[in-house]
Amino acid sequence: MHTETKVRIYRSQAEAAVGAIEAILVGGEHAGRVLERTLRADRRRGASDRAFIASSVYGVVRYARLYGHLVGVEAAHERKEVWRLLGAHVVCHGGTLPPWEEFSALCPSEILDGYHRAQAVRALRESIPDWLDAIGAQELPQVWDAELAAMNTQAPVVLRVNTLRTTRERLQQRLARENRLETRALEGYPDALELSRRAQLADTEAFRQGWFEVQDASSQRVAPLLAPEPGMRVVDACAGAGGKTLHLAALMQGRGEILALDVHEKRLEELRRRALRAGVSTVKTALATEEEIARREASADRLLLDVPCSGLGTLRRAPDAKWWLSPAFLDRVTALQAQLLASYSRMLRPGGRMVYSTCSVLPRENGRQVARFLEEHPGFRLLEEHSLLSSREGYDGFYMALLQREEG
Repeated sequence: MHTETKVRIYRSQAEAAVGAIEAILVGGEHAGRVLERTLRADRRRGASDRAFIASSVYGVVRYARLYGHLVGVEAAHERKEVWRLLGAHVVCHGGTLPPWEEFSALCPSEILDGYHRAQAVRALRESIPDWLDAIGAQELPQVWDAELAAMNTQAPVVLRVNTLRTTRERLQQRLARENRLETRALEGYPDALELSRRAQLADTEAFRQGWFEVQDASSQRVAPLLAPEPGMRVVDACAGAGGKTLHLAALMQGRGEILALDVHEKRLEELRRRALRAGVSTVKTALATEEEIARREASADRLLLDVPCSGLGTLRRAPDAKWWLSPAFLDRVTALQAQLLASYSRMLRPGGRMVYSTCSVLPRENGRQVARFLEEHPGFRLLEEHSLLSSREGYDGFYMALLQREEG
């Protein structure tokens, strides 16, 4: 069984977990937001209740295909089917099903027999769509088994210290003193702290005062690769809600100019809110339009292109993402990546440097994309690239390539 500890199940816990799972698998809501909402709904829940709900929600979402295979639910469409998936999760983790009506049709011995038989079929064992398993095996034949196994483990919680506000040592001491949160500094990641346990970080004074952001360790390698210097003009062309934008601002010591672009105004609103909390005043925002790109042509010293992607490298933290992917989406997003590379790279001045990055592990979105761009744009050259795997680094899967635009 894929378990370290046996699951004990209580009615209130189970009902909260089922409601959350239903919102994710049936309602199509984002797993992280649903879980946060669920845990905040009843502040009286103790640590064990919260742990059960969180592990059950992510466990069922992560292994939805496997559990569905075991209990005859091809895709959950209503609450009674979600209860069956939760029952499979409990049994596969060594728990005993209570004598509740929702579990009355389940046979634990049949579930366990089916579980053991499913171990021979990788797509079932790792609970992933067949088409995605085939692509991963084709593009990453040497590491796909290990990567799939890593994707199905819980991601550690990593903080990025906001060096405009404090130091890593001071933050570490403050979290231990005020919140009883133990952390460890990560070697090779100068601004990173990994938590020893999960916690409601948004409730801490250190977070409210902008001392840190939650940012995976692999993601924290992107901005330093771009190596922005104080006083430079930097463009973050796919800024989203600004996690890497704020990292760039800290590396620039609050001096210079950062233009954050995105196609969604709501994301830019969130970025501005986060920048205010972090004490960042060097960031300007604008919608990413063709007119804006043309106006900024050949003006940036540094350019970050953290492009939309499949997100396969983040399945440890967002396991629901694999159920919404499709071959058609993958084709669309790779075409979009090529388009963004060709269009947004015009903003880089001669001699300037840019980073192309994704949170995917597929070569078609990463090295192949960059190779195609270089073939079509001989005025650029590759300086270095890095492919990070969850199975190797222990954090999100990521890709980043540093390119330079030639002078003249």
